[in-house]
Amino acid sequence: QVQLVESGGGLVQPGGSLRLSCAASETIFSIYAMGWYRQVPGKQRELVASITSDGTTNYTDSVKGRFTISKDNGKNTVHLRMNSLKPEDTAVYYCRVTTRGSYNYWGQGTQVTVSS
Repeated sequence: QVQLVESGGGLVQPGGSLRLSCAASETIFSIYAMGWYRQVPGKQRELVASITSDGTTNYTDSVKGRFTISKDNGKNTVHLRMNSLKPEDTAVYYCRVTTRGSYNYWGQGTQVTVSS
């Protein structure tokens, strides 16, 4: 069973930066898109950023200009560079990989806390 493993979360001060990474335990074929979601207690999981196989990116409005999603095609790896972090960015961040057959793989989540 393919597993997605996230890393790079942690505690950072407002205005700081973090880089999240997500790697698949084995090759995933026919990837359509890779993305990052986040969730805070009591709220629905929301899309933060996504990138398709042809490199098209999409960001939720609140992170535009601050976050950058990228991928390593040959390694089934996706990254999220987060700059100018705000307390409202605090959440558990999840990686998701969607195949062309519409199957979704999810990571276990990594905590990001923005606090002084």
